[in-house]
Amino acid sequence: MASGSDRIDEEMGRPGGDDSSFLSSPQVVRLIQKAIAEAVGTFFVIFAGCSSVAVNKIYGQVSFPGICLTWGLIVMVMVYAVGHISGAHFNPAVTITFALLRRFPFKEVTDLCTSQVPVFIISQVVGATLASYTVFVVLHTKPIHFFGTTPAGSDVQSFIVEIIISFLLMFVISGVATDNRAIGELAGMAVGATITLNVFVAGPISGASMNPARSLGPAIVMHNYKGIWVYMLGPLIGIMSGGFVYNLIRCTDKPLRELTKSGSFLKSMTRSNDR
Repeated sequence: MASGSDRIDEEMGRPGGDDSSFLSSPQVVRLIQKAIAEAVGTFFVIFAGCSSVAVNKIYGQVSFPGICLTWGLIVMVMVYAVGHISGAHFNPAVTITFALLRRFPFKEVTDLCTSQVPVFIISQVVGATLASYTVFVVLHTKPIHFFGTTPAGSDVQSFIVEIIISFLLMFVISGVATDNRAIGELAGMAVGATITLNVFVAGPISGASMNPARSLGPAIVMHNYKGIWVYMLGPLIGIMSGGFVYNLIRCTDKPLRELTKSGSFLKSMTRSNDR
């Protein structure tokens, strides 16, 4: 009787133990490409955004409106740069929500890579941490120049604010990037504008994280975990809620049970998943 690993080898169309053949399979190559795209995209999002915060604290040249625009612009740019490769999540909460809504595959084609979700999340956290370390080393930041997110008031106040702005972000993402009736080419601009608005509104209160990786990277590098639970739970709850609410109001001819069975962040990602 063939062992479990032998059966997997046969299904992959390679002889047992042929690691080079496995790594060169189209499914694995695509997954690696997506992971790299998420890591690089998240790196530049966090590097640009956190650099603007640190530079403003150190030199006072950027200003609060400049910080808001920087976050929005870098997200918009990176969505257009790698959205057609990985879907441009850059956010563990977005990845988890898309997976729950079946707009992102829980199960990969291969048996050895059973889910893309942890691969994406690890790539995002690694990208955010490397970007934070780069900012820390290049700008010689001190504790007073902390470029992460901490509550300005109470933890509960920031927690509620993070839920609200994260809800709005995911609601917009769902509307412009997963609905076939929307103009998909404008998704990057819409998402970037939403982030800019959210930072304007919530920046002075909670730091406007909307992304667990955005808060975790600087916290790890600078060892500042004040209120970190706010930025782990708040964005996750808000983004999941925003995605589910849009999914409920989406106009469709499909029955309710079919509402969560198609699409992805960008339409191009759907095409890549089908290949």
